[in-house]
Amino acid sequence: MNRSRTRLLVALASAGTLLATAGCGAADMTRQASPFAAPAGVRTVTLSVQSWVGAQANVAVAEHLLKEELGYRVDLVQTDEVPAWDALSQGRVDAILEDWGHPEQEKLYIDEKETIVRGGDLGVTGHIGWYVPKYWADENPDVTDWKNLDKYADELRTAESGGKGQLMDGSPSYVTNDVALVKNLDLDYKVVFAGSEAAQITQIQQFAKEKKPFLSYWYQPQWLFNEVPMVEVKLPEYTEECAAKDPKDIDCAYPTTPLQKFLNADFAERGGDAAAFLKKFHWSEKDQNEVSELIASQKLTPQEAAERWIDRHPDVWKKWLKKS
Repeated sequence: MNRSRTRLLVALASAGTLLATAGCGAADMTRQASPFAAPAGVRTVTLSVQSWVGAQANVAVAEHLLKEELGYRVDLVQTDEVPAWDALSQGRVDAILEDWGHPEQEKLYIDEKETIVRGGDLGVTGHIGWYVPKYWADENPDVTDWKNLDKYADELRTAESGGKGQLMDGSPSYVTNDVALVKNLDLDYKVVFAGSEAAQITQIQQFAKEKKPFLSYWYQPQWLFNEVPMVEVKLPEYTEECAAKDPKDIDCAYPTTPLQKFLNADFAERGGDAAAFLKKFHWSEKDQNEVSELIASQKLTPQEAAERWIDRHPDVWKKWLKKS
């Protein structure tokens, strides 16, 4: 991805308007001068929330524990990935809890401006790729090699893809390599956008219900693999040299990267218990998927899902509250 989520992932890099949902109602956090502009005596933490459900799961659990265990008011700011870095640098948000790799922003804000600091490993490894349903791959094992995809293009035609096979992506705001890959690998496919992660999930579920073949941009960790087992298509091997190419020239697979947390530098220094807690926030892919599935599949609110996970796993989260 330009890659926002290329160097790793599904980066949502469109310049979006920051929308905030405060603990006590809506607020325009874009006008807040700093994360410390709360009413006197009120300790406030502002967290960035990206649109995919794994990121929502992180924030929901952190929000609940910051409120109930540490006594903070928590404001949530919904923003795409690249604008989130700008907001973090400016102090309009205090933390990003799941970043898939933004080398340009890291260089600018961490190395040069020193307005953002690293918050540590989230504990989850992220990977983007092209996937087909296991039931189809079992019948056609060679479909898992990109060199054989054109053989199956006819089976993957849709009204949206015209005379080509369909490669399904999520939101048009995701910064992906897929259009470049289709072109540079000379594949008889067209990238078709579902519109959002939720719409893509619905489409995959429908294909699976009807046992139809599909080829989709997808990523791990993702709870949907529990419901619809999928197999990754092997693309040309990822290399740093390939990743360094102009985005339109990318012709290799997506990387695999440990997902990271980042904090506003002032907040990291002055944020007290909240900053210490967020640095220690570290859980597994299994934990994240458990909360994600409660939100996306069982239709619990993020808050309800977080509370259920917290009730079940005190052995995990109590470590985040211990003082060093």
